[in-house]
Amino acid sequence: MNRRLRTAISDLSTSWEVEPMHESKEEARGDALVDQLCYLGATLRDRVRDALQVGVKQAMVVVCSGFSYDMEVVSHGFVTDISKTNAENEERLHALIDDAEVPGERLAKLFEPEVLPPETSSGAGEGGEDRDAD
Repeated sequence: MNRRLRTAISDLSTSWEVEPMHESKEEARGDALVDQLCYLGATLRDRVRDALQVGVKQAMVVVCSGFSYDMEVVSHGFVTDISKTNAENEERLHALIDDAEVPGERLAKLFEPEVLPPETSSGAGEGGEDRDAD
């Protein structure tokens, strides 16, 4: 189990280009593996946050490149209609989200190479093989 976990951590670190924490085989048990996972999780959280910011900025550029919108107004998010109730504005928001699903997915695919690492298959999720004792 520990060998598979070490392999999975190493594969994730490699695919996301995160410098792995180097431990000897004897140290890479228990707490050391937890430390490696915590480090990897924190690093990936930072990268995902950065990717979100890139995506939002790119979406704003796309919207503003073809339409006349004040970026300052757009940066505040969904614009409510003050003549409508909160429920009506909420319904409008959900309708807009539904309408944006397909084009949003298409736009997101354009930016995936900028924010996602290439897919790899480590076999870490496969059952049975190379199992170590805990």
